Formats: sequence, structure tokens, C-alpha cells
Amino acid sequence: MSHPILNVEDVSKSYDGFKAISDLNFYLFEGELRTVIGPNGAGKSTFFDLITGRAKPDMGRIQFFEDDLTQLNEYEINRLGIGRKFQAPSVYRNHTVWENLLLSLSGTRGVFAALFHRLSSDQRDRIDELLKLIRLDEKRDLHAEQLSHGEKQWLEIGMLLASDPKVLLIDEPAAGMTDEETHRTGELLLSLAGKHSLVVVEHDMTFVKQIAQDTGVTVLHQGSVLFEGKFDEVQANPQVREVYLGRGKHEP
Repeated sequence: MSHPILNVEDVSKSYDGFKAISDLNFYLFEGELRTVIGPNGAGKSTFFDLITGRAKPDMGRIQFFEDDLTQLNEYEINRLGIGRKFQAPSVYRNHTVWENLLLSLSGTRGVFAALFHRLSSDQRDRIDELLKLIRLDEKRDLHAEQLSHGEKQWLEIGMLLASDPKVLLIDEPAAGMTDEETHRTGELLLSLAGKHSLVVVEHDMTFVKQIAQDTGVTVLHQGSVLFEGKFDEVQANPQVREVYLGRGKHEP
């Protein structure tokens, strides 16, 4: 049996007396696409903060392969291959789509060096591959500020992929998107599963149903895991419906 590549065990984190994360246990396997849902205040953002080193746990263990992430800084964790995408897209607005991907390539150091360095054929091929993957190959010469909200989200996912991460942490990628953009985002994330390990935090249950029909869903409540299972199992669970799905607006 394979072993998880990311182990979060007995982790707790408090802020000014409020327990954001409480005795949390979470395991991610190589190539897995895991969706994390939960009501506001369930601890989803803190969960990502703890994995990426933006916050340190009060107690517990977070291990990525053989590395103890609680002993590392953010940039050290990023270099290990854990990439995070926040909800609001963060791109180089005054650079083209192509240049955004170039600036994000693994090993690139500094804007000047990246833009004026002679690219290898492998680097050019990689950028072209990413452009097709995120479906922005026909907009490669547009400045990022000219893209729609959804296209900026896809570009940032491409930028994340350009750094060759082992694990992608993606926070509410469907927020603010049209229905068509949301569906295309789901297709993109599904195409990455198996090649990468992904943890996707999301509120849109129609989107969750699309990406998690055949994969695992973790439900957080009050900083700990309330339930884990397939989408249909999560949807049917009485406790989940009580604390989250039963609130109507989350229903698919």
C-alpha cells in the first residue's frame, strides 16, 4: 500500500484564544485530487497557512515526504515543491501571458534575467505546453490585465505549474467565475490529477461535484475533520447536511 506524501497529524492552532485548527489529521497521497469544504470559520485558510509555513502550529506534526514542515520557512517549503494559489489571482498585469509563464519557470531568478535570458528549446516548449493546457495559447501576446477574471485564474494556475510543484494548494478557484469558466476550470484541475497532487478548497458545490465525483472530499468543521468520503457520501451524510450542505445556498 502506498504511503501519503503529506501527513498532518494532531495539529492545533489558536489565535487569541480562538482555536482555528483543533487536533486535525489529514493525509494526501501522490497524484490525488482532494477537495476540502466547510462553512466559513471551519479553518480552511488556516489549514493552508500551516502547510505552507505562513503560520506555525501550536502542536502536532506536518510532514512532506521526509521533511518536517513545521521547522521550515515559507520559501523553503515552496522550494520543496508545495505551491499555493490564493483566491484572488496574482499575475504580472503589465506583462503578456507568455511573459507571465516565463517569469514563473522553475529556476528563473529575477524579472530582468528571465526576460532577457536566451531561452532553451525545452523552456519554449514548456511555455507552449502550458499555454495549451490553460487554453490561453491564442492570447499569449495579450497583457494579463486584458484577461477576464477566469482567464487570470487559469494563467495563475499555469504560473504555478511552471514552477514544477509536487503539490498544488488551490483556494476557491471558481469564485467570481461564470458558469462556463467554472466548468472549464474543473476540466483543467481534473486533467492535472495523477500528474500532480492537489488540494482544492471550494464553496461552490456544483463545482465540487464536477471535480470530486470520483475523488475524496474532506469536510472541515470547527478546525477538525467532520467527515471524509466520496461526493455522494458527503452529500448524504446527516452531520454534513446539518453544519454545511443544509444551508441551502451550498446545495448543488
